[in-house]
Amino acid sequence: MTEDTRIARDDRAAVPPRARPSRRRSTLLFLRDLLVIFVVAVLVSFLIKTFLIRSFFIPSQSMEQTLVQDDRIIVNQLVPDVTPIERGDVVVFQDPGGWLPARTEEAQPPLIAAIDWFLAFVGLSAPDSNDHLVKRVIGLGGDHVVCCNALGQMSVNGVPLDEPYVALPPGETKVSRDDFDVTVPEGSLWVMGDNRYNSKDSRYNTETPLKGFVPVDNIVGRAFVVSWPVSHWAWLDNYPAVFDGVDEGTG
Repeated sequence: MTEDTRIARDDRAAVPPRARPSRRRSTLLFLRDLLVIFVVAVLVSFLIKTFLIRSFFIPSQSMEQTLVQDDRIIVNQLVPDVTPIERGDVVVFQDPGGWLPARTEEAQPPLIAAIDWFLAFVGLSAPDSNDHLVKRVIGLGGDHVVCCNALGQMSVNGVPLDEPYVALPPGETKVSRDDFDVTVPEGSLWVMGDNRYNSKDSRYNTETPLKGFVPVDNIVGRAFVVSWPVSHWAWLDNYPAVFDGVDEGTG
């Protein structure tokens, strides 16, 4: 071994410990990176919930069997601002006024309230689901919706609908217990639950200020998937074939 090699090794050995990165500093850097990742993830989740998609749970049986009570759904909030609403869409909307009974907020322990607020902030919880409704769009602005014909079918613009998504009591063939004949105002929708004999939808809100019609401005978005429970996972169809010819109908 040469003298130069020995000196080089001696120099490395002589490097004081304080010149190497400390374990404490490495831990702090790691925690800092975790915090940055967490903050970015929260902000991204907030932006997605605010502008793209958000989650709701189903508070009632009015959409069975398509949606079961307590199912969780993902809602596309680009509808209707970017993508137009279509007949057959399952939509979530704010109460137009008088559809939902008044309810009082239940007090929560501060810790639970804080957790709920955070989960709602990032879109993982929907504490306001009870302030919204979910129904299927049957009529758009200008549509003439009538029920029922001799076969128990509903028609839109004179075109009878064969609705495979409707749940009826055993032995019933009429898709609505009560007959109706309405023309949907422009900028509004006529909506109905799939569980036709157990849904307080447009038919049964005609005494409210908007006569059962839902303003398009009240639409939060279109539900497109059942996300929970896993056993109920499914894409939500708007059944375009059901409404074939409606735009060309005579009204």
